[in-house]
Amino acid sequence: MANVTLGGTPVKTIGNLPEIGSIAPEFKLTNTELKDLSNTDFETSRLVLNIFPSVDTGTCAQSIRTFNEKASQLENTKVLCISKDLPFAMARFCGAEGIENVVSLSDYKTGKFGDDYGLTFTTGAFETLLSRCIVVIDKDGTILHTEQVSEIANEPNYNAALEALK
Repeated sequence: MANVTLGGTPVKTIGNLPEIGSIAPEFKLTNTELKDLSNTDFETSRLVLNIFPSVDTGTCAQSIRTFNEKASQLENTKVLCISKDLPFAMARFCGAEGIENVVSLSDYKTGKFGDDYGLTFTTGAFETLLSRCIVVIDKDGTILHTEQVSEIANEPNYNAALEALK
C-alpha cells in the first residue's frame, strides 16, 4: 500500500500502482452519457490516465484543464480523466469549463478500477475515493509511466507524463 498525505496527514491506499513495463489492468468505467467503456474501446490509442479524488476540488479541476489543453497537441493519444464522481458532476464541470479534449470516466459503480490499480484510499477523509495518480499506457497496453502524487493537494508532474509518450 502506498503512503501519501492529505493536507500533511498520512493516508494509505489499498495497494501500489502497477509497475512500469507491466500490462495495464483491464478496466470498465462509466462516461458522462452513462455508457460503460473499457480499455478495449481505446485499444488503438495511447492513454494518459489522469486519476483524482473529485472534480469539485481545485487541484483536480486544474489537472483536467491542463490535460485538456495539452491533449489537443498529442498524436494518437486519449486523456482519460477518472474519479468516483457521478458522471453528472463530470459532465457539468466539463460543460461549464468548455472541456472537449479529454474523456471523463467514473469508477462510481463498483470501485474495481481503483482497487485493481491499487490507488483507492483506505484511510482518511477521502477514504474510498481515488488517489491522485497519472498512468501512461502505450497502444499495446504496456505501462510507460506512473506517478502517485505524494501530497494530494499537489498537481501531478504533467511534463514527466507527456515525456513518457515521446
